[in-house]
Amino acid sequence: LAAEPVSQERLDDVRSAAKYGLLSALSTPDEVASNLARIIAVTGGIDALETYFETLAEVTPEDIQRAAQQYLTPERSTITLLHPEGQSIPEPQAAEEPVLMPVAQDPNVALRLWFKVGSQDDPEGKEGLAYLTGAMISQGGTETRSYEEVLDALAPLAAGYSVSVDKEMTAITGGVHRDLVGRYYDLFLDAVLAPAFAEADFERLKTQAVTLLEKQLRYSDDEELGKATLYGEIFEGTPYGHLALGSVQSLNALTLDDVKGFHRRHYTRDNVVIGLAGGYSEGLPQRLLADLSRLPEGEGGEPVPAPEAQPIEGRQVVLVEKPGNSTAISFGYPIDLHRGSREFYALWIANSWLGEHRNSISHLYQVIREKRGMNYGDYSYIEVFPNGGRRNMPPTGVGRRQQIFEVWIRPVPDESAVFALRAALRELDMLIADGLTQEEFETQKEFLSKYVLQFATTTAERLGYAVDDRFYGIDGEGHLARFRQMMDEITLEEVNAAVRKYLQSEDLVIAMVTADTEALKQALVSDQASPIDYGAVEKSAKILAEDEQIESYPLGIEAENVTIVPVDEMFER
Repeated sequence: LAAEPVSQERLDDVRSAAKYGLLSALSTPDEVASNLARIIAVTGGIDALETYFETLAEVTPEDIQRAAQQYLTPERSTITLLHPEGQSIPEPQAAEEPVLMPVAQDPNVALRLWFKVGSQDDPEGKEGLAYLTGAMISQGGTETRSYEEVLDALAPLAAGYSVSVDKEMTAITGGVHRDLVGRYYDLFLDAVLAPAFAEADFERLKTQAVTLLEKQLRYSDDEELGKATLYGEIFEGTPYGHLALGSVQSLNALTLDDVKGFHRRHYTRDNVVIGLAGGYSEGLPQRLLADLSRLPEGEGGEPVPAPEAQPIEGRQVVLVEKPGNSTAISFGYPIDLHRGSREFYALWIANSWLGEHRNSISHLYQVIREKRGMNYGDYSYIEVFPNGGRRNMPPTGVGRRQQIFEVWIRPVPDESAVFALRAALRELDMLIADGLTQEEFETQKEFLSKYVLQFATTTAERLGYAVDDRFYGIDGEGHLARFRQMMDEITLEEVNAAVRKYLQSEDLVIAMVTADTEALKQALVSDQASPIDYGAVEKSAKILAEDEQIESYPLGIEAENVTIVPVDEMFER
């Protein structure tokens, strides 16, 4: 950039991306407020926005070069390299009716293709194949463009597409400003219908997947490591038992022919549900249906049966031994409950009171974080909630025939780990024994009736829920509308009955990521008191009295039910 001016074409593409990126981000009141607030605060109005675009239109390649020469200099740069001590840094290396949601006033168009395939369809010994196939579609080239050329073509549109792979669902999603649908549509369809499956893309993405397992999941995210350990233990021996990423061994065994064959078998016209939403033109649904009819015909075959998790007897503990100074905790068990039923919404009310995700009003959050300052947050779930550290609202595209109840305790100091576990189990037991009070019930219902409006604030997010409704067989106005309706209809008796039916603490899996696993094992099985030390921080007499009950709350964990796994062995085979 400093050596020579950029091309006029590239500058125009950047200008286009800036314009349509902003216009696409003004489709909801929240987006309008967040994007315009600072401009109004600084200038007193929104005229500066017009000035910005007028000025942007006047920028020349020579202006870019001068800015680069002034600001992008070695003297202004900071480079950080992080690596294990003693190691050098390597060199860089259509069968169903579509789901249609026309919203004429929406400036954007959202596309969502649900292919009925997921990690449960991975052949034995080739776990990760569904994930890698999806990655080849979203992060690889097509028959007409290399991946770099795809990115170059998408850039001026301020648009893109992505693929998410879960146990039973693979979703290809994309969106663009409606003015640019024509240019974007061809790129999106090219990725779906004509992926190149280039060897270079395959090797790059396979290496990336192995790195995600070996470096990211093992060493950079204790919370996700603990939850992955929990799910693997609960569903061991079932099609849900492995990560979508697979294992290091299985990924290294995959070939490009495996990917091509998997795509040919599962990305078929009788295995896809089409979703389209926003301000699209009248003929676009028919065009999309016609184009996707070019997908290959399905080969048939028996669908994967629903997982049958082995019964959990007692409190089973898996300790992952990993260097560090904190302990991440998750525990849970399978439940046979799905969205759409009255019991589901009844239990959601109780679960929301216990541990609504990223919400300070929830009970576990108050007990463990607010009153005792032990960690960053404490939550519970009655549906799978992947990547909880990176999202605020429930995800879509993760429909499953087997769900779980889970409590997630974000990392606490090692010396407080047993106390935190006891506190969470005690609160769960008290909820089961006592249920919600009338006041707690009414407060939580009122909160949820409004909070559900935040689950899907954009048309694209609502489309995700509508496609999930097809997975769960929810007719009518769908899960989101039914959720609000149930907040008016569900009774306290239904909530507490659902708690007694589905919640328990005796037969579950506990996953903990910590450094000194032998000491933690001894503390768990000995059932000796585990007092908490606040140092110089003063606590009320009420909290201290409650602490005395928590520190001796019985764990009932048998030594033979505790397994220790070195982190280097996680996800290896």
